[in-house]
Amino acid sequence: MTGTSSSVRQPLKGIRVLSAEQYGAGPYGTMFLAQLGADVIKIEPPKMGDTARHVGPHWLREKESLYFQSFNLNKRSLTLDLTQEKGKEILHKLVKTSHVMANNMRGDVPAKIGIDYAALKEVNPQIICAHISAYGRDNERAKWPGYDYLMQAEAGFCSLTGEPDGPPTRFGLSMVDFMSGTQMAVGLLAALLDAQRTGQGCDVDVDLLSAAIHQLSYPAIWYMNEGDVTGRAPRGAHPSATPSQMFKAADGWMFVMAQIPKFWPILAARIGHEELVSDPRFDTPANRLTNRTILTEILDEIFGKHPVRYWQDRLEGFVPISPVYNLDQALDNPWLDKINMRDEVAHPDNANVKILSSPIKINGQRLPNRAGPLLGADNDEILSEMGYNGADIAALKSDGVI
Repeated sequence: MTGTSSSVRQPLKGIRVLSAEQYGAGPYGTMFLAQLGADVIKIEPPKMGDTARHVGPHWLREKESLYFQSFNLNKRSLTLDLTQEKGKEILHKLVKTSHVMANNMRGDVPAKIGIDYAALKEVNPQIICAHISAYGRDNERAKWPGYDYLMQAEAGFCSLTGEPDGPPTRFGLSMVDFMSGTQMAVGLLAALLDAQRTGQGCDVDVDLLSAAIHQLSYPAIWYMNEGDVTGRAPRGAHPSATPSQMFKAADGWMFVMAQIPKFWPILAARIGHEELVSDPRFDTPANRLTNRTILTEILDEIFGKHPVRYWQDRLEGFVPISPVYNLDQALDNPWLDKINMRDEVAHPDNANVKILSSPIKINGQRLPNRAGPLLGADNDEILSEMGYNGADIAALKSDGVI
């Protein structure tokens, strides 16, 4: 467990991020900032809050969603109706002392409710307005709702995933959301550095479809330059390097990757079949690719004689290899404790909520965590910091502003 040691350096201490966010993409990105020390104030609609608060099937004792905890560690929650004038007044007071205004709303909404740079530059010329939308804010799709799975479909991910004779298959997780949130965080941090140098803020935009298309990377370059349409290969194999795919051992699956030429003779030697190296069917990368089906059959027969653990002992540290785990096996892997990738946080409804640590380390230390906030948990504290007294706050509650 990483704990919440105050000795961990957090380089974004002193940076304030406001975020009108919901569900996955935006909250995922701003959570990185919060774990790095930024004061992320999560702005939520009164009463209902972030949609993610209502996503099951698992709940803490008072019907607080475990799903919500996945994306909202280390943040503060402020309920605020941005459609009311008093709500906008509070927002503008916050913007004056903030560095970033982020959101992941539909493309046409930020301008309507006044959270883009055009609306906020008079309040704070250095403010960075970071936007994640489905299709962008500057085109005819701006009003379209959109989600991760749609992007996987339109960007061609589904056509690249699964077995060749099966239907198109989406990723098992909302990876486009996570990519987009991370890219937003990179963009806004770069803009923040520039604003500190120049005194001028800006809009930073990431849309889900663009993020997904960008991740097509080398298959995109291959197609755009050579007309080569990458398709699905059996067992999740690499499109050009082989053997680099899943193989069946005696008791389960494993992924073995002779990804670059130097690993092929090492693999052959470690499995006791050096003769494969000089076999004319497999003696060059091109020949191995041409004869991949035959090579797979030969390696299947070899690997099938022993369990996965046997082959790990033979190959680990010499050739890239990994067991193919189920979700429970992946999370029960003792290695996660060795690298401190599991943590626990105290929540009002559960004193020991198990979470994943940040993948980022500073000076060799994982970043500290605290539980995601209850809806509006920080209203009084944030408003008091702004100069509102108890009577003011009570009136704002009565009027439905917070």
